Amino acid sequence: MEHSFLIQILLMLVVAIVSIAILRRAGLPAILAYLMTGIISGPSGFHWFTQHQMQSVAELGVVLLMFSLGLEFSLPRLWAMRRTVFGLGSAQVLVTAALSIVIALLCNLSVTESIVVGSAIALSSTAIVLKLLNEQGWLRRRHGELSVSVLLFQDIAVVPLLILLPLLASDGAPLLLSDVAYALLKGILAFIALMAFGKWALPRLFDEVARSRSNELFVLSTLVVALVTGAITQWLGLSMALGAFMAGMLLSESQYRRQLEADIRPFRDLLMGLFFISIGMLLDFQLVTQFWWQIILVLIAVILGKALVIFSLLKLAKESFRVSVSTALSLAQVGEFSFVVLALAVNYQLLDVKTSTTLVMVAVLSMALAPWLVRHSVDIARMLQGLKPKPEKSEPIAVGADVADDMVLILGYGRVGQTIARFMKTEAIPYLVLDLDPKRVSEARAAGEPVYFGDVCKRSILKQAHVRHAKLIVITFSSERILEEVLPLCRQLAPDAKILVRTRDDSGMEELEEAGASQVIPETLEGSLMLVSQVLYQCGVPLARILKRLESERRNHYQYLHGFFSGAETDFTLELLHAVSLPKGANAVGLTLADIPWEKLRVELRAVRRAGAEVDNPELDWQIKPGDILILLGKPRRIEKAETFLLQG
Repeated sequence: MEHSFLIQILLMLVVAIVSIAILRRAGLPAILAYLMTGIISGPSGFHWFTQHQMQSVAELGVVLLMFSLGLEFSLPRLWAMRRTVFGLGSAQVLVTAALSIVIALLCNLSVTESIVVGSAIALSSTAIVLKLLNEQGWLRRRHGELSVSVLLFQDIAVVPLLILLPLLASDGAPLLLSDVAYALLKGILAFIALMAFGKWALPRLFDEVARSRSNELFVLSTLVVALVTGAITQWLGLSMALGAFMAGMLLSESQYRRQLEADIRPFRDLLMGLFFISIGMLLDFQLVTQFWWQIILVLIAVILGKALVIFSLLKLAKESFRVSVSTALSLAQVGEFSFVVLALAVNYQLLDVKTSTTLVMVAVLSMALAPWLVRHSVDIARMLQGLKPKPEKSEPIAVGADVADDMVLILGYGRVGQTIARFMKTEAIPYLVLDLDPKRVSEARAAGEPVYFGDVCKRSILKQAHVRHAKLIVITFSSERILEEVLPLCRQLAPDAKILVRTRDDSGMEELEEAGASQVIPETLEGSLMLVSQVLYQCGVPLARILKRLESERRNHYQYLHGFFSGAETDFTLELLHAVSLPKGANAVGLTLADIPWEKLRVELRAVRRAGAEVDNPELDWQIKPGDILILLGKPRRIEKAETFLLQG
């Protein structure tokens, strides 16, 4: 029995992988692949699982989704965009929901069903639209800004819906205004209580967790906070997702926001995948084939209706025709939060099978059409104006106020990182820093520095730091993780950026350069060079010649700085310099350098001194004469054997 269950899980995962690979090739979102997996593995397909079996795990996916949404919820950003968010956004949600409710009532649906239908249709897909606008470089354009504002309000509107849906499921009792007011009051009080406690407790909790430097503890603490706050709101008779949203919102302004989001993302994506699979299991294909024409009609009505509502509102706000059409087409689809609303409605038995199947199918098809509509929204607007579509020049991607397209990304904010940042600031060069020391990050941010808490070994953290827009990446910490994780990841995400790596010495220079480093700076050897440059300068050597010599050393990978003459205590694992003076009867006198088996001796000839003059890297036809001094580089035992050969043969 258990063996069969595991095989079914494995088959479902294989179907999900294949579906995601196929749909991603077609440029369609992964959500559709999960829905397709649910259809194949659910009652309409092979019937490996039922929706009820997936329900508990799927609910955790919604909780983590709302926690992530709370992390991205920025009060300063909301306040800066308040006119379009609360003006256009609220108008779009209210007008679209009201029209949908009226039409649903005319189609003989109950009041409760009509409210659920109107709420689901009013929402658009934040994930799909933002991703596509970002890819097209349209986030800074007017229609991109308006789309983001509407999506932001829609995300906020999900919160009262999470409060309202449990009330609608009150065993057929009529919904009273007093009930709604009481639930809202309870939600507000819960919000205030969690805000008051969380504002004091959560930063201290994560300060302690961050000091432990344990990734496992950080991830576990994040999951526990999200689930505990969800359990508290559920205990109050509200939704778990509402509590998770509040927890995310409490942590959204903390220095740990990026790290929290990166840690929670694998769990969220996996559980959200299971959530959308459970939604796909709701589809009854017998009903789909029976009412396919109704689904197509509802799909057309939803896309055209939402587009017309948004277009009309924007024209009333005196926006241009092209901006109004582009924004309307970008937001015409049904969103992923609509699935959350529908799933909760089905769990509370607010919708019958036919209505839920129709709405889920409409949502799936509208999201499948969304990429095409968003990418061609500007062209369609131009065509409606009677103009020919022209290829759009991509604009710089909006990377935030504190990030520029030519920034320097500094990984590590220790002594070296802070020194670099200070010089960057002096020269007015934009930069951004990532560091894993919570106290250092907190103090730097309090001083106004663009320093963020995050593990640079994580792809998502580097993406949030906009590594693709960095013209220069400086890795300032010395660790084995550089070669194994950070450096290859930076090179993969930013193939055109120059990457400078600071190391203690040059023991792994070649490996670092093969892994993607543009330049490796060994700290100890560079310290030697700086000291040499000061000595030469004090001795009157021209600065231009000093710089030329330093550049020559760097170009030769510091090879002449490796060897040194041994002292009393010899380390037999290091290469040392050793001078061999050749008297008149020495074996090597009269031979050329080519006659000496250097490869067999396994030492390197660095220079030859003759009559007080030194010749670096002499030619192989150089003939050895009595009194010559050969400067050899090698390990002590090999130097001894080479000296024996040169003197005695």
